[in-house]
Parts: sequence; C-alpha cells; structure tokens
Amino acid sequence: MAKNASSKNGSPHLFGSHVSVAGGLAKGVARAVDVGCDVIQVFTKNNNQWAAKPLVAADIDAWKTALANSGIRNPIAHASYLINLASPKDDLFQKSVDSLVMELERANELEIEGLVVHPGAFTTSSEADGIKRIIDAVVEVLGRVTPGSCRLLLENTAGQGSCLGHQIHQLAAMIEGGGDCERVGVCLDTCHAFAAGYEINTKQGFADFRQELDDLLPAGAIAALHLNDSKKPLGSRVDRHEHIGRGEIGLDGFRHVLTDDKLSVIPGYLETEKGTDEETGEDWDRINLATLRRLVAEIV
Repeated sequence: MAKNASSKNGSPHLFGSHVSVAGGLAKGVARAVDVGCDVIQVFTKNNNQWAAKPLVAADIDAWKTALANSGIRNPIAHASYLINLASPKDDLFQKSVDSLVMELERANELEIEGLVVHPGAFTTSSEADGIKRIIDAVVEVLGRVTPGSCRLLLENTAGQGSCLGHQIHQLAAMIEGGGDCERVGVCLDTCHAFAAGYEINTKQGFADFRQELDDLLPAGAIAALHLNDSKKPLGSRVDRHEHIGRGEIGLDGFRHVLTDDKLSVIPGYLETEKGTDEETGEDWDRINLATLRRLVAEIV
C-alpha cells in the first residue's frame, strides 16, 4: 500500500473509518468525506452472506470517480466474517477460499489497496493444523487471482476461542508460508493486540510489542492499522471495541502508536461504534478522529 505524504491537515498521520456503503459504494465515499476521513475502509459486499452480485461497470466507475474527487486515499476493504481459512471441515474451508478469491477479485476491480481478513479458527483441529490450513488457503487464493492493486492483509485477532493470529509468531508463520510478501501483509488492530495480552498501554509493554513485530514480521508487512480502544481488560481475549481513549487501552496506548516511527506513518482506520454521543449529539466518527488528531497535535 502506498504511503501518502500527508493528511488534509498537513500531518503525516492518516486517519479514517470503516463506513457504510448502503445505497452504493460511492455513498460510502460521501459518508467518509462528511465525517472528515483521510482514508476509508468498506465492505464490497454483504459481510454476513457468502453470495454477492457481480460488480457492474457503472458502480465501479461511480466509486472511482467519487474517490478521485474526494481527496480520500488508501481505500481498503474488509472481507466477510463468514470466512474461516483455518477450518478443518473441507467444505467450509473450500467455501472460504472461494469467497476470498471473489472478494480479492472485487477489490482489484475497484482498485482497492488492501483486503483485510480474519485468519480463522482451528475449532476441532490444532494450532499447527490451523496455521497450515491458512497457509494452504493463501497460496491457493494468490494462485487463482491475477495480481492487481490489492494486497491480502491478515488481521491479528483477540484470540477468542480457537481463533488464530492473536500471537505475532502465528502471523509471521502464515506470511512466510504464503511465500509472497508483496501480496500478503498484516492489518494490525490495537484492540485485538491488547485483548490478546500485548500491554501496549505502557511504555515498556509497547516497546516489547514493537520489538516482537520487528523481530518476527518481514519489513513492510504491516500495511494498515485498525485503531480501536478495548472495552475488555488486558489479556481478556475478548474482542469488544471502544471509542478512542474511553476504554482499557486509554490515550497513552494511542500516544505510543502515534509516536512510533514506523506505525505512525501507516494509515489508521476506526472500527468503533457508529452513532452519536448522547450528551453532545456529535457523530462518534468525528469525535474519535478529532481525538486522534488532538493527540498528534500534542505530540508535535
């Protein structure tokens, strides 16, 4: 994913949000502009269904035109939550691979830069077997999809149940096994990292986390950040997003991320709850983006 020089405010930090595309993909761009995004994440299809209508030329053109006229950059998409690349069940595994192929092809048609996917849960098998399944899936997907604009981004998880990817060494094994670091990378979620046991809210804990990233992941592997606070405590292995600075990570954790020489230049996308603050009536995306930008201003 290309790194752009600066946000609309002149900062090297790029912030945005996952936005709804109800009514059409181009509508998502308008929503992102309305709340002040620099970058955007969307679903290119219903995230809770396997099937999807093929993209039509008019919708593709409308998306590209809206994006080009918006000033928003670094568009990424999130794949369906139904996908489980680690499944020991052959039918679900193949259905997941086929679905990811479709989603990656759609992302390339839309000239999207990254497709985020949860690696999956090994359920009745084992961690080792689950990681092997994920590697097999990545290899098959990349073999079936012609290289384009989009990079497949494996997201770190909170580690609920048998979900894989909550430990950095697991992600490293998946990327190494996939064999093509140019086409496979990582989307790093702050809430998931914290829930998985990485103490990113303290100076030493964040330093240890960063060292592990450097030691285990290939250079340039991290291509996107999901910036979410956590409703649940450190090591809970429960994935519950909270508004920035209002959860267990707190503002210090985000200060660590935003002052880091490598992570701070990676585009950051909110996946926090939508709606408005009951007290102020202000849109939550606007509030969270303002909080991140205020932290950057304090740092500068």
